[in-house]
Amino acid sequence: MIGSSGQSSAASPLLETKCYIPRRRPTLVPRPRLMDRLDRGAEGKLTLVSAPAGFGKTTLLAEWAGAVAAGRQPTAWLSLYQSDNNPAIFWAYVIAALRTVRPEVGESALSLLRSPQPPPIELVLTGLINEINAVQNNFALILDDYHMIEAEPVHSAVAFLLDHLPPQMHLVLATRADPPLPLARLRGRGELTELRASDLRFTPDEAVAFLNEVMGLGLSGAEVAALETRTEGWIAGLQLAALSMQGRDDVSGFIRAFAGDNRYIVDYLVEEVLQRQPQHARSFLLQTSILDRLSGPLCDAVTGRQDGRALLEALEHGNLFLVPLDDKRHWFRYHHLFADVLRAHATEAHPDYIPTLHRRASEWCERNGLPAEAVRHALAARDFERAADLLELEGRAILTGRQDDTFLRWLQALPDELFRVRPVLGVYYALVLLPSDLKAAEARLRDAERLLDATSERTEAPSVETVVVDAEAFQSLPGTIAIVRAYLAGALGDVPGIVGHARRALDLLSEGDHLWRGAAGALLGLAYWTSGDLEAAYQSFVEGWASLRMTGESSNELSGAFLLANIRTAQGRLHEAARIYEQALKLAAGLGEPRPPATADLYVGLSELCLEHHDLEGALWCLQRSRDVGEHGGMPEHRHRWYVAMARIQEARGDLERALDLLDEAERRYIRSPDPEVRPVAAAKARIWVRQGRLAEALGWARERGLSVDDDLSYLREFEHITLARVLIARYKRDRVESSVQEAIGLLERLRNAAEEGGRMGSVIEVLALQALAHAVQGDIAGALAPLERALTLAEPEDCARVFVDEWEAMRDLVRHAAAQGVASSYTQRLLSAFDNAPGPASAHPAGLTEPLTAREVEVVRLVVAGMRNQEIADHLFISLSTVKRHIANAYGKLGVSHRTEAIVRANELDLL
Repeated sequence: MIGSSGQSSAASPLLETKCYIPRRRPTLVPRPRLMDRLDRGAEGKLTLVSAPAGFGKTTLLAEWAGAVAAGRQPTAWLSLYQSDNNPAIFWAYVIAALRTVRPEVGESALSLLRSPQPPPIELVLTGLINEINAVQNNFALILDDYHMIEAEPVHSAVAFLLDHLPPQMHLVLATRADPPLPLARLRGRGELTELRASDLRFTPDEAVAFLNEVMGLGLSGAEVAALETRTEGWIAGLQLAALSMQGRDDVSGFIRAFAGDNRYIVDYLVEEVLQRQPQHARSFLLQTSILDRLSGPLCDAVTGRQDGRALLEALEHGNLFLVPLDDKRHWFRYHHLFADVLRAHATEAHPDYIPTLHRRASEWCERNGLPAEAVRHALAARDFERAADLLELEGRAILTGRQDDTFLRWLQALPDELFRVRPVLGVYYALVLLPSDLKAAEARLRDAERLLDATSERTEAPSVETVVVDAEAFQSLPGTIAIVRAYLAGALGDVPGIVGHARRALDLLSEGDHLWRGAAGALLGLAYWTSGDLEAAYQSFVEGWASLRMTGESSNELSGAFLLANIRTAQGRLHEAARIYEQALKLAAGLGEPRPPATADLYVGLSELCLEHHDLEGALWCLQRSRDVGEHGGMPEHRHRWYVAMARIQEARGDLERALDLLDEAERRYIRSPDPEVRPVAAAKARIWVRQGRLAEALGWARERGLSVDDDLSYLREFEHITLARVLIARYKRDRVESSVQEAIGLLERLRNAAEEGGRMGSVIEVLALQALAHAVQGDIAGALAPLERALTLAEPEDCARVFVDEWEAMRDLVRHAAAQGVASSYTQRLLSAFDNAPGPASAHPAGLTEPLTAREVEVVRLVVAGMRNQEIADHLFISLSTVKRHIANAYGKLGVSHRTEAIVRANELDLL
């Protein structure tokens, strides 16, 4: 059973040891001053207990957790180790700890962590946070030994959790060093409680109670004061001193001699403790010091004795730095400081014997279902052959669990020559090296292919030159190699290579290999999508996701639906895309609350469709639902898309400044993914610059991107080239340079042909509309109506309205001409109605200003005057803090003010409020 101060649930022995709150001893020194600090701190977000080793952090928090439990507030506990630096492992253990007190939370997050391609960790946390928000009662989570965490991704994710921490939850960190978290911000907001070494060290009264009542020494006040002064209240130092004094006749002499540098004092005391132990106990301590966790059977396997459990009980009863890790007293660990010293002594005393101890531990862990521990001890023993065997057998499970960084670290510890004779392990190594080190991945893959080719040329079983431990993985190796080859091709931008290798993988892999067959189908879909063959991409995704669905991961199905609907949208098949979104959302609803984070993506896609139908209210509602599910636009795989969608809504409302702010935020939040980025945010910004008349910036964007009307066309750059045509038409309107509009017309004709050939009817409609505008800007209305009529004919069945309404007056006049000639009469009338309700670009021109404020600057000034802080304005407007500061600086400059008070006076003078 996993122990907690709230309730218990069944779990694995490993989780039991990590989530067990160390038992409180009835003889502990009462520390009401610290208990009160912890109680008050629970009203905020974070309590940080930060001090060097031996200051009683774990003991204090265990005592507090027990006291809190008595008051009916559950407390979850997680003990951290070096191996927990993998984000997936760390958060899986955090969720396991939370479930000891709140069994109803974390199921969706665990499912995402175990998925073949888990989303970014913030998105996993978003779902977890939403689940915690549904919890009724308060609870605390204690992360003990947080200094073991060194991985920046884990620190970033913990910071994300703190930023969005539900009010029901309180986080406590016990650590030897301050973590790289936003402590200053939390401190400034009054959300941080800190207990430092100066707080934790024993007071003189507490030192008396500890030495005389707990340790039974009967020291005088002067003797206690001398020890307390020389240890500066350091609890471990006092405990080590007390252990050394037990049984001594000349206690006063020992205390008088107790002086000097703290490091040497500790070394001396530990020597005294070790030397005073019986030989069999001292030998046991040194031999078992290699273990992070100790149990009776494991200790017996390492020492070769049969009294492990009895010795552990004796050490615990003797208060000799042994910490229980479960309620049944099956698992223990040494106090970290004591363990460090024991290991140092063991290494110095028996350096040649340490590998044997590690090898014994590895064998026992393998037999008892602890593969990660088995690997770690094999590596520590430098038994690389054994470690390689274990990693080959566990490789697929490790990859499926997305523990790539841990796997890579273990593989990097092995000698290179092992991979030259182990094809299965070599392929796994190549896979986890992608995409960070393509050259090394290629080398590993070639070694594996050479071995496989050599083996296939022989009729007998593989020779001793080829080492195979997992025969099943070896049989499927050609298909696995093809998958890795496809990934390599994708990393190099070789679309034909992706297709060829992915197809080969499908030919080679068995029908029951759902994970790899699903990956091959998805790779094919991405290749076709990137090249612009949308129908082939759609069919490949359908087949790939059908295979992945067999793995039982619902998030795969929802993510697949999002991609399929995106392709249908690009094809101009909006109604079918809407059905895909709606069916997927229905599936998500059936999964219960909280919804899987991928649900947020689906709402963003549906919002985009609403906007295409000129349903601004529906588009906004969908984005609000996306926020509710995805926590302020934090999408699982496409976080920037929320901001792009909101920018388009603001553009439709005529607020171009706010649209640009949102696109800036989208750029900051964009995370590169395997999906082709066919609508780059920078191009969307260039389109708004064109509408604002900021043609120099739009032309600068085109030059920066190296765009030309003579470029070879590709789907990946189609959106950019259409944007270039818009820039050229705008330049003709401003400068009347005939070549600009002719270049635009020629480019648009080529783009239309390419889009039609690829079945991308969404692009075809937009290009036809731009062709109409290009003719109209030259005064050729008759020439404009031909492409416009075809665009309207294609748009009407799918109700594509936004592509026309976005062009404002110029397109409105053309649609009126088309309506007068009876073109798509019912549809043109609906468009004209939409034009009448569409606002133009917003601006602010209060009298008395040389340079007018933009609508966004007016909005920011009003919020500043209302008393909102910069970060509150950023949160309110969904923009970054730096963008808020830029708007304030621009607005203050135009108003001629330098601070808020002056801004209030000036804003009132100009009637801006």
